[in-house]
Amino acid sequence: MKYVIFTFSLLMAVGSFAQQQTYDLLSFTPPSGWTKITRENAIAFSFTDNVKRTWAQISIVKSTVSKGNMENDFQSEWKDLAVTPYGTSQQPQAIDKQVFNGWNFWSGSGKFVFNNENANLILSSFSDGQRCISFVIMSNTTAYGAKFDAFIASIQISQPTVVNTSSKQQPAESKLPVGNDATVADGFHFSTTNFDDGWTSVVKPDWVESTKGNVKVVLHYPRKEDGEYISQQVDRTKRFWDLLVAPRYVSASDFFFYEYNTSFEPAYFASANLTDKSGKTQFVALFSKAKSGWIEVIMPTKADFVKVFGVDRPDSYFGEWQALFNLSGLNRFAVSSDDLKGKWTSDFSSSLQYYNTFTGSYAGYNAYSSSQNFSFGTNRTYNWQIWTANSTNGGTVAQNAKSSGTFTMKGNWQVVFSKIENKPKTYNAYFSAIKGGRVLWLQDVEYGDYTPFGKAAK
Repeated sequence: MKYVIFTFSLLMAVGSFAQQQTYDLLSFTPPSGWTKITRENAIAFSFTDNVKRTWAQISIVKSTVSKGNMENDFQSEWKDLAVTPYGTSQQPQAIDKQVFNGWNFWSGSGKFVFNNENANLILSSFSDGQRCISFVIMSNTTAYGAKFDAFIASIQISQPTVVNTSSKQQPAESKLPVGNDATVADGFHFSTTNFDDGWTSVVKPDWVESTKGNVKVVLHYPRKEDGEYISQQVDRTKRFWDLLVAPRYVSASDFFFYEYNTSFEPAYFASANLTDKSGKTQFVALFSKAKSGWIEVIMPTKADFVKVFGVDRPDSYFGEWQALFNLSGLNRFAVSSDDLKGKWTSDFSSSLQYYNTFTGSYAGYNAYSSSQNFSFGTNRTYNWQIWTANSTNGGTVAQNAKSSGTFTMKGNWQVVFSKIENKPKTYNAYFSAIKGGRVLWLQDVEYGDYTPFGKAAK
């Protein structure tokens, strides 16, 4: 196949090039007249000839943290950029291996079907053991070979990252945005919680950080990417690994991604040995399930992690997620009366469709919704309102209630209201932190208390 020889011209790149562009680690000259497409983690240049029914595309994909060596990087990139999106074979037809400007450079080819026509694909990856960046060439014809040759010959790449293990010098910076690890002053009275079983939680700008002994837990705040639809479980895990974990480290080894979707609330899990910017290597695991949010656990070694959480290297369904899931309970902070001032709103809705288990026939529905408001004023006054609607097979019953009065604080973890639904009520109360604010949780004491790590210090 002709496209394989394109990779050889990379070694002949010399001098400067007109209209040179830069994306992440690569500089290059795109083909003149091709359409530029900007995506979240890549840019592409494409051309279509509707008369000849031919097309071609070049995509440059944003760099990610290396998986430790060139072979692991290329295998991962081939799966993510060739096999999964285009259905090429599990292994490339050929792999060309070179060294370019201090980087390992591998290139492999494959075939796929697009719009009922055969097409060819070449994946080319650079790796220095710290970062990996790839570009993909695709076409349904060999007619664009000269354009591909010119593009590859124009490529320039920055010098490889040198991991500096000396504490007296600063290592190279990551190309990806780094989360904010500074302390935060968000206007609330309590930004630290000392739990009575040894855990300490601190509010940070981009996460809550909790520590106990040699365990460090990073509870990442919700972000807009949580709403993305990603059909494959492992692809979603890799997406958030690159967003949340990779930017703070410079090299990685012994990657593992959990790939078994075994319940209606699948567990997302990944782990690796990572070296941070100070040259320190630690074991890092990233986890999410149901409403836990993305939780990052950092420990000296994998053996330490397995000892504490009982999670080793899962390859099938198992039930030991609870210890990791409970870590979400560390995002709890005390409440003062001044923190409550203002309006707090809670909305809820649910619906059920019923079907006959014997005939499969539709048997009706039930829907419920509610909205509840607390408004806290001066002198510890409050107004409370609730609206509910319950619909069954077309009939709806709506109700509402309201009251007002005064409240007192019972320590910093409970609120006592003078009248809710015609009687005094006490609620367990705490804040969980989110980026730029807090969520207030109120729970009637008659229903208990959620304390997976013991009580928070009063």
